[in-house]
Amino acid sequence: MTMLDAASPHPPMARPDVRRIGLSDLRYALSKGVEDFLAMPTHVLFVIVIYPVAGVIIATLAFEQDLVPLLFPLASGFALVGPFAGIGLYELSRRREAGLDTSWNHAYEPLKARSAGAIFAVGFVLMTIFFAWLVIAMGLYWALYGTERHESVFAFAEEVLTTQRGWIMIVLGNLVGFAFSLIALAVSVVSLPMLVDREVDALTAIETSLSAVRMNPRTMVTWGFIVAGLLVMGMLPLFVGLALVMPILGHATWHLYRRTVAS
Repeated sequence: MTMLDAASPHPPMARPDVRRIGLSDLRYALSKGVEDFLAMPTHVLFVIVIYPVAGVIIATLAFEQDLVPLLFPLASGFALVGPFAGIGLYELSRRREAGLDTSWNHAYEPLKARSAGAIFAVGFVLMTIFFAWLVIAMGLYWALYGTERHESVFAFAEEVLTTQRGWIMIVLGNLVGFAFSLIALAVSVVSLPMLVDREVDALTAIETSLSAVRMNPRTMVTWGFIVAGLLVMGMLPLFVGLALVMPILGHATWHLYRRTVAS
């Protein structure tokens, strides 16, 4: 038995009941996310430092390899795979809520537990969604621009913002990206925190997450817009703001799960 198994408040169980939630629950989750971040800033920064570093790497690769058209799809992919990378944040929030030790070396204990396979299974689903988004985004670019190359990111931005086909790409790209974001949200908003909290299989966790979105469509879509807006704000200063945004969102997602799924 692992330390996580000993500390977990829930034994193996079937799919739990899902509650109806509203905007007040979103405000509660965000406030608790900020509270957790302030209580564990050093540990959290260690856990999520990969985000700003990965952002810089993505931008550098895009510029050097002439993959500028993929820069936005790659950056927006944070919203698709972020829930999986937040595993450590969910565990720290869980441990703080239970009054357990919240030092950073406990953050990834869920990946050592019996639920690790289910966690990776959901992560694989999210990565599949992410790669599908990249393929479609690049296909849209090729359909509009073919093999045309751009001298710099600024030339590409000018082309996109000042031409008809550029605006077509913006509109279609955002519509497609929104659809992929909704799918990722429905799959992960409850499933991954649930797998940290309880010993269930991946299918049960995903079904619970889908049920939560079906029962609370407006609230969950609003949550999706909040997440997207905060991520954009975090990405603007060369992704560095993600070091603040990501931990708050990760902790808030844990508390949203706790408000949504019955104990």
